[in-house]
Amino acid sequence: MTVVLVVGTRPNFMKAAPVARALRAHDAEVVVVHTGQHYDDAMAEVFFAELGVRPDVSLGVGSGSHSEQTARVMERLEPVLVERAPDLVLVPGDVNSTLAAALVAAKLGIRLGHIEAGLRSFDRTMPEELNRILTDAVSDLLFTHSPEARVNLEREGATGEIHEAGNTMIDTLAALLPRIEAEGAPARHGVEPGGYVVCTLHRPALVDGPLLAEALDALEDLARELPVVFPAHPRTRAAMGGHEVPGVHVTEPLGYLEFMSLVASSASRRRGSASFRRSSATMSGRLTTSRGGTATRRSGSRRRSSRRRRRCARERARARRQADARPARSRSGHARGGPRRRGLAARLPRAALAARAREQERARHRHRGHGLRG
Repeated sequence: MTVVLVVGTRPNFMKAAPVARALRAHDAEVVVVHTGQHYDDAMAEVFFAELGVRPDVSLGVGSGSHSEQTARVMERLEPVLVERAPDLVLVPGDVNSTLAAALVAAKLGIRLGHIEAGLRSFDRTMPEELNRILTDAVSDLLFTHSPEARVNLEREGATGEIHEAGNTMIDTLAALLPRIEAEGAPARHGVEPGGYVVCTLHRPALVDGPLLAEALDALEDLARELPVVFPAHPRTRAAMGGHEVPGVHVTEPLGYLEFMSLVASSASRRRGSASFRRSSATMSGRLTTSRGGTATRRSGSRRRSSRRRRRCARERARARRQADARPARSRSGHARGGPRRRGLAARLPRAALAARAREQERARHRHRGHGLRG
């Protein structure tokens, strides 16, 4: 059996590494394709070295807009899949490389599996949310990381086979935990264990506009209480334009072992990444999420963020109500657990039946009234 495993960014590497090892342990031929969405040594090479998974094919797509990256991955991946003719293509996560590989596999008629299927934020302004939904829609095998993911997929009518695989990022963390504990990263960064905060910010909504200045102001306030170690994504560093924040130690991107060693000994983590949250879920310490305007201080931004959270909560509650209210159907199409509707009742929707019943009740009241006056 030949499996092509397509990765593009650092979170993909952590999700894919234990899967590649498990497949090879079962004598599968695994071809790792790195799209190059993260491409410099600090963002990719150090992760391959530490995780023990090397790419067999590199596409070198580099940076660009969402459409440009997606198109380049599709254009360069298709001949690889045609040549290799795999039995299965596996794609982890929710980045542009994930969606691009999923579309190519689906159009070539190759079975497709999605690692971390069913994850939802219920916020379609996030590019990752669109990537998740579309990838799940064309996948044959859906590997979920939580019970909620299965609920989301079933609610959306997913046609792929759902398998509860668990969080593979935790598999990576567990495998490397002894090396993480021996790393000693706090001393190298001049901070005391338990006496600092780790921060990461890189989502476009947060770093590509005015919200970045507000987030840095919030970090400056935080740094008055505890020193902040801030491994900065290249796009974040470019957006900062050399701006220095008092009390905030800005570093280059860190490797997996060094970064997780810092996280393990920190008093708190402040993140703009869902992958950071999931990969550090088993560690102690407080975690604060910064997404969109949630790390800002201005009242207007707080109101916008609060409205977004309330809207997403309403959407989730409405979806749950619809799922709960939807009756299970037998093969004959009738709702289980209740009597079959016959005759007119079988042809009219329930709303029309209710309106008809109300009209009949009003007619009976009118008739009784006329009888009394007569």
